Amino acid sequence: MTTSFLNRACHHVLAASLLSIPFALAAQTTSPQQEADWRRANDAVGALKRGHADVLKWEQANTVASTTAPGGTTGMAIPTAEAAVRMAWAVHRDLARALARLGPRNEQLIAEGRWTELDPSLQRRVEDAGEVLEVAAAGRKAWIEAVAAQQVLKHQRDMLEASQAAYELGQRMVTVGNWSKLQLSPVQLAASNARMNLRRAQQAAAQAQANLVKTMGQTGLQEGFLLPDQLPAIPAQPLTATDLQKRADAVRNQLPDAESLRNRALSKAAMNVYWAAHALAQDSQGDILKTREFITEETVLHYNGMLKSVWDLLDEVRNQSQATVDAIGAQRDFWLAEADLQWVLQGGEPDSFVSLGGAGGDAPAAAAH
Repeated sequence: MTTSFLNRACHHVLAASLLSIPFALAAQTTSPQQEADWRRANDAVGALKRGHADVLKWEQANTVASTTAPGGTTGMAIPTAEAAVRMAWAVHRDLARALARLGPRNEQLIAEGRWTELDPSLQRRVEDAGEVLEVAAAGRKAWIEAVAAQQVLKHQRDMLEASQAAYELGQRMVTVGNWSKLQLSPVQLAASNARMNLRRAQQAAAQAQANLVKTMGQTGLQEGFLLPDQLPAIPAQPLTATDLQKRADAVRNQLPDAESLRNRALSKAAMNVYWAAHALAQDSQGDILKTREFITEETVLHYNGMLKSVWDLLDEVRNQSQATVDAIGAQRDFWLAEADLQWVLQGGEPDSFVSLGGAGGDAPAAAAH
């Protein structure tokens, strides 16, 4: 998923002309005294180091230290889930013998997450194979959660910037008498919500990094890891019920009766979560995100044609960012569900399954117009 269009719309359209249109339109409908006030406000903005663009940057004068994320994480890079699995294995030196017994091909299949291609009798034949799989699952899931949390943090910053831009504009309109404080209130609440959501995203990203550090056995050695910008794309089609059931039956034939019964229930639950997660991810990244992008494109066109206000455009910037955050959460949930399913189909027993609750953050309040 990308935000290239959003970046172009915000940075080129907004930074270049966002303030000039509201000021010009307001001057056309105000008294001579109000027009003079608008001109003084406009001149004050023009005196800033980067002109009108500075008003769109909340950090120029109003950033609260606690809401500003620290510099980029430095440390060892973990570019893929496979790399995370192998790093997690390296921490457990007692698994070296089991990995050797599994052989290079099985080791590669497990590291790449292709567990359905493994021999169903693997755990029965190879001592400690279950621990190898458990560590692999933990490493994969910790990496997925950390990458997703990092993605969400970026877009929460985008939403804060758009909300603060609207608030800055609203404050100036109140100053020159074209808005009341009541009209400013919803915009102020939207900015406050964006700040709270950013703090939540920062905490979630920090916790995910801490969990990844712990899972990789680097506590005290690394503060965090360099991660890719986004999660892998979800597959176009999920695994079919026929294939999964065939695999589940083959694994249960290798398990003792009591374990086989537990695995039957776990398999059914894991499959249902997996299919639901895939459908949600497809919807959020397909129709919803594409429709939101279309609305954003049309909003920019109407804005440029003076048919939409600056508030409409800023609202849509926040809406697009929120849709992207939700899509990231759905994508994360799918990969977590997929990891749990593959583990269950090897006889594993996850503590719980992903709840499919989304990426978090309340939808921003609509600005007053």
